[in-house]
Amino acid sequence: MKKIGIFYLFLFILSACQTEIKNDDITIIDDSITSIINKSSKIEIIADSLIVSEGPLWDEKSKSLIFTDVAQNKMFTWNEKDGVQDYIIPSGYTGYSPTFEKGLNGANGIAFNKSGDIVICQHGDRRVALIPNQKTNNPNFTTIIDNYGGKKFNSPNDLSIASNGDIYFTDPPYGFFQMASSSFDNRYKELDFNGVYKLSAGGDLSLVSKEMSIPNGIVLSLDEKYVYVNNSDSEDPKIMKFDTENFQGELFFDGKELAKKYQGGFDGLKVHSSGNIFSTGPNGILIISPQGDLLGTINFGGGITNCNFDTNEEYLYVTAFSYVARIKLK
Repeated sequence: MKKIGIFYLFLFILSACQTEIKNDDITIIDDSITSIINKSSKIEIIADSLIVSEGPLWDEKSKSLIFTDVAQNKMFTWNEKDGVQDYIIPSGYTGYSPTFEKGLNGANGIAFNKSGDIVICQHGDRRVALIPNQKTNNPNFTTIIDNYGGKKFNSPNDLSIASNGDIYFTDPPYGFFQMASSSFDNRYKELDFNGVYKLSAGGDLSLVSKEMSIPNGIVLSLDEKYVYVNNSDSEDPKIMKFDTENFQGELFFDGKELAKKYQGGFDGLKVHSSGNIFSTGPNGILIISPQGDLLGTINFGGGITNCNFDTNEEYLYVTAFSYVARIKLK
């Protein structure tokens, strides 16, 4: 058993039963972002009574938000008409791979491929998988990739799909976390690192990096020349930037100073059509320029897990631990 020194899963214990937002305003640091977000916008909770909500994905066809709960091993939808509904159960653990039956073993990050099917990072089954975008209590997942060099992944966490079908994904050890003891149990861990990967559309798997301690959220830049990766380690909170051609990495954003002041850390992130990066971070959502400058913050006051936009970027949807929220942009 390894006691965790990282920030993130302790926040689970602190935040799992909380839906109150302490500080629901927006801080503008650079006026350039007033073209994409209103300073007067307010955070609206649209779902609660969750445990570890994740993977927000807007489905334009049904005008619904699809999201996961990693601890409940379920996928849900939300829309204005029907509210929260069960969608795909189970979502991330079916017994496909050896792991802990009780723990953070549900689906995490999700994305649509060109066919409109859902590509899923599954903690419990320890694979990247595919499933049709339709409601089911008896899902039939298709494995896309489940190992590196013959060794099972840890617990694929988040992904970003390039226009040509390449899949970039992260593989931290969160599926091995034991909530009862607040520790990692690595008895099922086969790889001696936590990796960032690229799976080409042709099926070739490449290791982008094995140097990040807890790689988590991942997203491609608009021109797909770079991929941004969040590190969810309280001792090394940051966003890295990797060249998608040669995988050379550089520090994009250092979160150490913010982490000294606020609760919450680096988890999920998305890129706005402006090129600005919306990343979870200390105190909520950080809005960061392509040059790595902090332009503003959406102040949730604590730890949140991920975010995503709807099709027209009218709203930003945010998953936390026990709730899902949205905030009006422009």
